[in-house]
Amino acid sequence: MSRVIFLVDMNSFFISCEATRHPEIVGKPAAVAGNPKTRTGIILTANYEARKFGVKTTMLVHEALKLCPNMQLLPPDHSFYVQKSQEVMDILYSYTPAAEQNSIDEAWLDMTGCEGIFGKPTESAKQIMDKLKGELGLCCSIGISENKFLSKMASEMKKPLGITELWKKDINIKLWPLPVQSMYGVGKQTTQKLNSMGIITIRDLALYNKEILTKKLGKAGMELNQLANGIDFSSVMWQTHADIKSIGRSVTLSEDISDIDSAKLVLMKLTDEVTSTARKSGKKGRTVQINIKYSNFKSITRQITVPETYQTNEIYSVGVDLLKKNWDNKLPVRLLGISLSGFAEDSAATQLSLFDIPEANLQSGSSEKLDRLDSAIDSIREKYGSSVIKRAVLMKKKEKE
Repeated sequence: MSRVIFLVDMNSFFISCEATRHPEIVGKPAAVAGNPKTRTGIILTANYEARKFGVKTTMLVHEALKLCPNMQLLPPDHSFYVQKSQEVMDILYSYTPAAEQNSIDEAWLDMTGCEGIFGKPTESAKQIMDKLKGELGLCCSIGISENKFLSKMASEMKKPLGITELWKKDINIKLWPLPVQSMYGVGKQTTQKLNSMGIITIRDLALYNKEILTKKLGKAGMELNQLANGIDFSSVMWQTHADIKSIGRSVTLSEDISDIDSAKLVLMKLTDEVTSTARKSGKKGRTVQINIKYSNFKSITRQITVPETYQTNEIYSVGVDLLKKNWDNKLPVRLLGISLSGFAEDSAATQLSLFDIPEANLQSGSSEKLDRLDSAIDSIREKYGSSVIKRAVLMKKKEKE
């Protein structure tokens, strides 16, 4: 039986997510940008109305506004995008458990053998597209092929709302005429090397002498040649909740911070996301770890072993304790992260920490009450969105600002 692989690519994901809660931007040029208030930073995602003016991802905001002065800018809300991404994955998992998330806005699905349930590949792709649009208000493009590489290439051929088939038998017509830089996995430097060898199109790469390619580019040269010929044996690496070994979140700050109170607020936001994911996955962990990267790019990780938990307050309290012990007033911080690991199946391998857990932190308040509180917050967010309810400490910070 021939494999059938889909690549589901969400169209203009960040700004599309924003459109679900900001209907006023629908049909108008809009983008998610680094700092809309000061009009600095870069464009993270622009909708198709803005792209018609030449606005592109990673373009400086002031440059983008010259091209499209009336474009509406919105600040990024990564926790909201993570939530919407999980909602997308939940729908994709309803079609096949063999799903591999490639990034926040795209995933491969192994749909081999699903024709008897969902119909032909194009029919099941249409069902998926309609369900994502109908239930989440999000658009996607879907590439269909017999392997991951060709399905990824197919997904890029028609946007937005495109369904494209690209089978190996069709590559000489649909794939080979494309410029080599359009190949998935070929970056700017590789493009320059290939161009210097006279390789301009994917056809050039597919028919190039393999020995010379290997000599010039090493193992990567042979792999690129195989891909250009539509050959890709990699499997869809799907993951179940049982496979999860660690749940973490980190953020590179928009500006370095020297105030530990500000760092605590960032840590609370990250902890909130980690614990919400842990509860959804049914994962109570025994190891809490924080990551700190200072302005001089020095990085440290510190961890502590705790009684099994996924309670937000407990994990945040432990994270703050680790933060205090490793705070350096002389070195501003540029990145913070926190993760939970040491889940039940891994408990035998959990390494004891050099730190002693502050018992008062974990014993404050009723464990049952905290469980019910976290559960209630999760339920409200699942129904109305992550932004509808926030921790009080984060709201107080916003009021002060």
